[in-house]
Amino acid sequence: MEDPRRHWTLDPEIAFLNHGSFGACPLPVLRAQQELRDRLERQPVRFFVRDLEGLLDAARRELASFLGADPESLAFVTNATTGVNSVLRSLQWNEGDELLTTDHEYNACRNALDFVAQRSGAKVVVAKIPFPIGSSDEALEALLACVTKRTRIALFDHVTSQTGMVLPVEAAVREFHARGVETLVDGAHAPGMLTLDLNALQPTYYTGNCHKWLCAPKGAAFLHVSSERRPDIRPLVISHGANAPDSERPRFRHEFDWVGTDDPTAALCVPEAIRFMGSLLPGGWPALREQNHQLAIAGRKLLCETLGIETPCPDSMIGCLASLPLPAGSPAPPKSALYADPLQDALLARGFEVPVIPWPAPPQRLIRISAQIYNRPEQYELLARSLGEVL
Repeated sequence: MEDPRRHWTLDPEIAFLNHGSFGACPLPVLRAQQELRDRLERQPVRFFVRDLEGLLDAARRELASFLGADPESLAFVTNATTGVNSVLRSLQWNEGDELLTTDHEYNACRNALDFVAQRSGAKVVVAKIPFPIGSSDEALEALLACVTKRTRIALFDHVTSQTGMVLPVEAAVREFHARGVETLVDGAHAPGMLTLDLNALQPTYYTGNCHKWLCAPKGAAFLHVSSERRPDIRPLVISHGANAPDSERPRFRHEFDWVGTDDPTAALCVPEAIRFMGSLLPGGWPALREQNHQLAIAGRKLLCETLGIETPCPDSMIGCLASLPLPAGSPAPPKSALYADPLQDALLARGFEVPVIPWPAPPQRLIRISAQIYNRPEQYELLARSLGEVL
């Protein structure tokens, strides 16, 4: 098999073990995006006024097929955080409503919950999911134990960002709906990492990134909204679609497809990303997901041996990310939401791009590895050796 690394422009001097943070877009997809940008700039009026609607419809149909979703349930957004905000800021919250989430929820989305709760007098309830954890049942039990008659919505990750765990989303959606609670699944990492069938899952809302494990350009993500809730959900930017005269297309489509002049080529490249990444192995996407999963498991095992710890969650709760607890670091708060620990700099100086995450709070911290097809087993071996030396 040809070396897949040739399709990426990643720095060859760095072992890039952090695909999970921002993804990395391969050259063939970037070329497709440039062709679309050239087309846009040759005739901007034709592109935006005459062509864009059909191009978005075609891209959405291919994404829907990949996700097992109805194309009419999907809207393109720029990232999963935008998807979460679009839902939370569209709905009417009342004083005393309870908005349920977990202590593993991504900080940006937790901030969105806090924002709408503070404005309305609603209450954010946080389910504490253990980590290390023995089984996915423990996560489900922790979530359901926090449901009360006031619980309006549950926001939870499909794959937790900090701890890299695959949560039992199918069971959670089923149990929440049985209790009359709407579900907002933060699937930022799931598309391309896990097999998705949104028609079978039937969440009220689901949002996911395409720039991470699908390897589309930055700025490509989606929001899925159930049919009964579509009339209620509006984009963060209200533009021409709010009073569009075309009655054949629902307002949901009009509003999300046009939020003002922007570069839509990232979303339009999603089909090319799906095709390209699915072409890299003879077994297509199932083979790619399994290879990345096995690489993450193997890399985690090496780091556990170096740190002298047991694996903090079962292999079945791992996709292509794996996090491990480290010895305590500095008690100082992080420098920013995206950068935290001097150990991260020390590892970068040795040639490894890998995040060190303060969790659940300093001085406690985690190291998180990613596994994408351009990664190699020896990179994790060298990381384990360097980590042992630095610590």
